[in-house]
Amino acid sequence: MSLAEAIKNTRMKSLLSQEDFAKELNVSVGSINRWENGKTKPNIIAMKAIKAFCEERKLKYDVIEEAWIGVPSDGK
Repeated sequence: MSLAEAIKNTRMKSLLSQEDFAKELNVSVGSINRWENGKTKPNIIAMKAIKAFCEERKLKYDVIEEAWIGVPSDGK
């Protein structure tokens, strides 16, 4: 799964709009849109916010992290 797909899936599982997700992460709506369209990827500060968001809601974060650092899902 791509990083863009993983971020979008996380947002959608939380039933949040891009605007609401942006508020939760303290980033701009444009950032969310660019991440979900694969144009850019979150910086380290945003990744920490995404991790905290996932942990608070008991959502899987490892797929996002692996896609962000470029590690295949099977760990190889």
